[in-house]
Amino acid sequence: MDDLGWLKQQKACHTDIKIPPHIAVIMDGNSRWAERFHHSRTWGHHQGAQALKRTVRACYLLKIPYLTLYAFSMENWQRPKEEVDDLMELLVMYLRSERSELKEHGIRLHVIGNLDLLPLEVQQEVMITQEFLNNSQGMTLTLAISYSAREEITRAVQTIAKQVSIGHLEPEDITAEVIGNSLSTAGIPDPDLLIRTSGEMRLSNFLLWQMAYTEFYFSDSHWPEFNAKLLWQAITDFHNRKRRFGQRVDHQPNKGHIVTQLLQKPLVTNQEKSFLRA
Repeated sequence: MDDLGWLKQQKACHTDIKIPPHIAVIMDGNSRWAERFHHSRTWGHHQGAQALKRTVRACYLLKIPYLTLYAFSMENWQRPKEEVDDLMELLVMYLRSERSELKEHGIRLHVIGNLDLLPLEVQQEVMITQEFLNNSQGMTLTLAISYSAREEITRAVQTIAKQVSIGHLEPEDITAEVIGNSLSTAGIPDPDLLIRTSGEMRLSNFLLWQMAYTEFYFSDSHWPEFNAKLLWQAITDFHNRKRRFGQRVDHQPNKGHIVTQLLQKPLVTNQEKSFLRA
């Protein structure tokens, strides 16, 4: 049974599972995955592109309305030119090869980041793909490319400041909603679940405003090995959490006790890891 078949079976057997409406993913570990197998970074990025395709298909099968993927950060421009060029070429290849399937499944493409820094060919492919998928009514796939959350928030503040300076907005009228509507993700719900692969436990300048109440899930698996089973593991973990959004819930265990338990107990046992990678 392939991954999607397995995932479909799990969904049918667990009809009461709480599936997050918006999943965000920091796709990390392509280079380390390549080094493990003594391959080039380019090979690792190509394997990562396959994981991206698997993840989009899995989220579509689960009818997840929003999927946001951190594809290329502003900091990634500091990488060697050859690697950056390979990533840009890979992005063009992905957009060209996948847009027909995205269209078939009714998936809409939204792209955030400083796109002016992208090579002209990449900008053109982004525009062509977005227009091609413009009328899609299904899942919204957001790609963060040349993205920096700090830069995004800075631009939002500048926009609001201009509105104040010309008298269209009073300072006391600036609310969290006004700021949110000035971001590149305006109209898209905040992520419910963040998945980061490769064992790293930080946000890396990704959706800093939007993830105020997002649940975090960190996987030791590198991005190229990410599959439907690992996605389901993250969703299962999300299902078992109690989201309080700052509100009090009676009869909850002591918070310090919970933290101690989490520190003492691995998120995934060795036996579970063997099963998930099977």
